Amino acid sequence: MEKLVGTISGILTDYVMVIALLSIAVYFTIVTKGVQFRMIGEMFKLLLSSGKKSNADSNGFSGNGGVSSFQAFALSIASRVGTGNLAGVATAIAVGGPGAIFWMWLIALLGASSAFIESTLAQLFKVRGEGSFMGGPAYYIEKGLHKRWWAVTFAVLITLTFGFAFNTVQSNTIAAAFMECYSAPRELMGIILTVMTLVIIFGGIKSISRFSEIVVPVMAIAYIVLAIVIIILNIHRVPEILCLIVENAFGIGQAAGGMIGAAIIMGVKRGLFSNEAGEGSTPNAAATASVSHPVKQGLIQSLGVYTDTLLICTATAFIILCSGIFADGHDGIVLTQKAIDAGLGGGHNYGSIFVSIAIFFFAFTSIVANYYYGETNIRFIKNSDFVIKIYRLLVGAMVYLGAVCSLDLVWGFADITMALMTLCNIAAISLLGKYAILLLKDYVRQRKEGKDPVYHSSTIPSLSSETECWDDK
Repeated sequence: MEKLVGTISGILTDYVMVIALLSIAVYFTIVTKGVQFRMIGEMFKLLLSSGKKSNADSNGFSGNGGVSSFQAFALSIASRVGTGNLAGVATAIAVGGPGAIFWMWLIALLGASSAFIESTLAQLFKVRGEGSFMGGPAYYIEKGLHKRWWAVTFAVLITLTFGFAFNTVQSNTIAAAFMECYSAPRELMGIILTVMTLVIIFGGIKSISRFSEIVVPVMAIAYIVLAIVIIILNIHRVPEILCLIVENAFGIGQAAGGMIGAAIIMGVKRGLFSNEAGEGSTPNAAATASVSHPVKQGLIQSLGVYTDTLLICTATAFIILCSGIFADGHDGIVLTQKAIDAGLGGGHNYGSIFVSIAIFFFAFTSIVANYYYGETNIRFIKNSDFVIKIYRLLVGAMVYLGAVCSLDLVWGFADITMALMTLCNIAAISLLGKYAILLLKDYVRQRKEGKDPVYHSSTIPSLSSETECWDDK
């Protein structure tokens, strides 16, 4: 089974998905005139003012019941920041060498444009759900392209990917970290995680977003502070590490010559698993926000890509490369734990203890956010509370299974479903991206006029019947 899964995932993720992702990211960077670079100041301004729901609620443009823009941002970060940041980066370096980090940076910088497009579209085509907004690729495929079969296909793929496959990866990593640090039995960790997951997910989207907005920022800041401490302790090695990353990325030097292909593939694959730009997952979180203009959440979600990759993934990379043990045969979360121990020195396992706690919160928040992506898309297919309850129980079962399963099998299955849903979403946003670009132009025009941008359905008359949350009334 591992061999078959590995072969299929290799074809899909090493070639097809890498080419498609880079192509669409470059295309959207060009047609938006580098929105992810030229409007970075606007992104921070919006994030800092997004703690409360937009005034659009009281004006009637977005309706009622949505979560705040920051909560939607935290929900998407909760899904992004997890195994990919700590274990995925370690795997990328172990397999692709230090050069993989360069390509991870590149896919984040370019991919932020894809994140902007898909999240803006999610806002444009969102619908009113029970107590909150719902949306995402399945919704914009059906409403924008009028292809129900395509939308249902995506909904099934994202449910398999996030509700099941990615959640097995998250629980597997938590179990591995606690086994390494505390010799905790995987079965015990599986039971604990399953119970906690079921308690949170039966609380609904508002319970999930409240949990995420508290836990994620605290743990992310703590992890970055730890990385800074390790970098300061090894400050003399930073120039050497930067040179090592660049040299390996382009195959400079005899040792790095044969690694350039592996560096590109692992950097892009693990970069995507971590920041999810263009994948079609974070638009499900973006759609829940209550904002006065779709572009606002598109810009905030682009900032999420930077937060994930340029901050947290880079922190992990420097921790591992400063340790000098990345070629010692370790992999995944265990490599990150041992690298922190080595970076702090003194022969203590403080790093392993901290990472086990950090990965617990990072990966657990990913589990509950991933669950929500599946729920949103199951409700798209069939809005049945009974079906949702069955799905919740199945998610709990997959969380337990992931904790006791083989790492290679778990990652291989996750890569396959991720590649298929990504290709499905890329095809959709390549056709619908023109609407996000029109919205961007409208937003920039209103900004130049000194206004706080507000979107009306009449701005794009051809879509007025499909954008129920933006009615002019």
